[in-house]
Amino acid sequence: MSGEQDLINLYSGRILALAASIPLIGRLDSPDGSSRRRSPLCGSTVTVDVAIADDRITDFRQDVKACALGQAAAAIVARNVIGRTLPEIVTARDQLAAMLKHAGPVPDAPFDGLEVLLPARDYKNRHASIMLALEATAEAFEQARNADCA
Repeated sequence: MSGEQDLINLYSGRILALAASIPLIGRLDSPDGSSRRRSPLCGSTVTVDVAIADDRITDFRQDVKACALGQAAAAIVARNVIGRTLPEIVTARDQLAAMLKHAGPVPDAPFDGLEVLLPARDYKNRHASIMLALEATAEAFEQARNADCA
């Protein structure tokens, strides 16, 4: 398979459909925590706002300016993030990184939909964009938790 064909296969119809239908877009009026993450390689950015109650995400919004792969990851995160705890988010983030960088398994449910990004393993320059939504969500959650402790 040529490099061009590999790249075409990477941007599958499923990835493009996810990128075109990201839920929970925008910003919260009064978030408990916020984080903006940027990929220095490609310039993709994701800004996440969270509301937290009883150590769980109760509301979530994100502003996504990323490639189709980053958008697809953001869509999967948004579909599964409400009700999650910080350990669940951190585990999903770490499992996604391992899946991409070390041929690890697909993240556990409910983030197992990230398996659609398995073809990106061979495109290291895309990994940072794919990681943005979970990284920003974990940071926003930690910020909210630290604000509660202050």
